[in-house]
Amino acid sequence: MQLTRFTDLGLRVLMYLTGLESGQLATIPEIAERFEVSRNHLVKVVHFMAQQGWLATSRGKGGGLALARPPEHFRLGEVVRALEGSPQLIDCAEPPCALRQGCLLKGALDGALAAFFQTLDGYTLRDIVASPTGEAIIRLHRGVR
Repeated sequence: MQLTRFTDLGLRVLMYLTGLESGQLATIPEIAERFEVSRNHLVKVVHFMAQQGWLATSRGKGGGLALARPPEHFRLGEVVRALEGSPQLIDCAEPPCALRQGCLLKGALDGALAAFFQTLDGYTLRDIVASPTGEAIIRLHRGVR
């Protein structure tokens, strides 16, 4: 399974925001520059995550974004499921598959996908920003690569 660019960027944003000091905000232009991504694409990702209640955002001068809750409250499986939008590895209905009535492939792939998400559910955002990732995030905040 390959995650979409949307999901990849969403995970990076969440990880980046864990490196903020209390009360500090990050901006979309700052994050776009740090990750060398399109500002327009980032706006879509951030908007979606704000709608999910994952980000606290404020507009205007001095505005920005931060995590809406502590990193240990973000289960990776939940985050990826939401960002991916109910993923399926294959769709046997469209276009209709001639093997649909007697094929075991879909069941095997659905089981593998469930195992994938079960594994991700065992991790929180806090877990994945542990050392050495946390140090890399701090370097990003400082503009050092």
